[in-house]
Amino acid sequence: MNFLIRCSRGIDRVTAWIGKGVAWLILVAVLVSAANAIIRKAFDLSSNAWLELQWYLFGAVFMLAAAWTLQKNEHVRIDVVSAHLSRRTRLWVDLACHILFLMPFVVLMTRLSWPFFLRSITTGEYSMNAGGLILWPAKALVLAGFVVLVFQGISEIIKTIAMLKGDLPMPAESEEEQLPPELREHAQMMEETGGADRA
Repeated sequence: MNFLIRCSRGIDRVTAWIGKGVAWLILVAVLVSAANAIIRKAFDLSSNAWLELQWYLFGAVFMLAAAWTLQKNEHVRIDVVSAHLSRRTRLWVDLACHILFLMPFVVLMTRLSWPFFLRSITTGEYSMNAGGLILWPAKALVLAGFVVLVFQGISEIIKTIAMLKGDLPMPAESEEEQLPPELREHAQMMEETGGADRA
């Protein structure tokens, strides 16, 4: 299990590096959008390439940061039911959902994305819009995004099994539980002192 946990940590490091890197593309997309608007208004010039570049940048962020979002447990989920479950039960639910729903979906999408990308690059496919960009980089982003999600899904399954077996600590219920023990004790003392002062 220790080897698998090390593999999981390696996957997490790569995923976080990719996610943090592509997050900067949001700023690039904003700058491209602003430049496009200024040029269009000031000089009455425009190009579909500018608009498509914005789509590419947004697509890169959406696809390549999805695995990092999964790693940070920031994806949309319904907490109405899970909030009433114990941590152990939630881990079992997560494990079942990762194995039965996430992994089949991302593996299937990776398989389908490969010929989609390959056909685009071999034919030199371009956008149908006048002045548009070549399309294979956008299709490569779809493939890359699902490949990274496959690996992150494997990492999440490893971590969940390790937590259920006791090889990794359970996830914290609250922000306070995420603090190191010495800071947690300090926070509890401050809360008790504050409570006494208010009384």
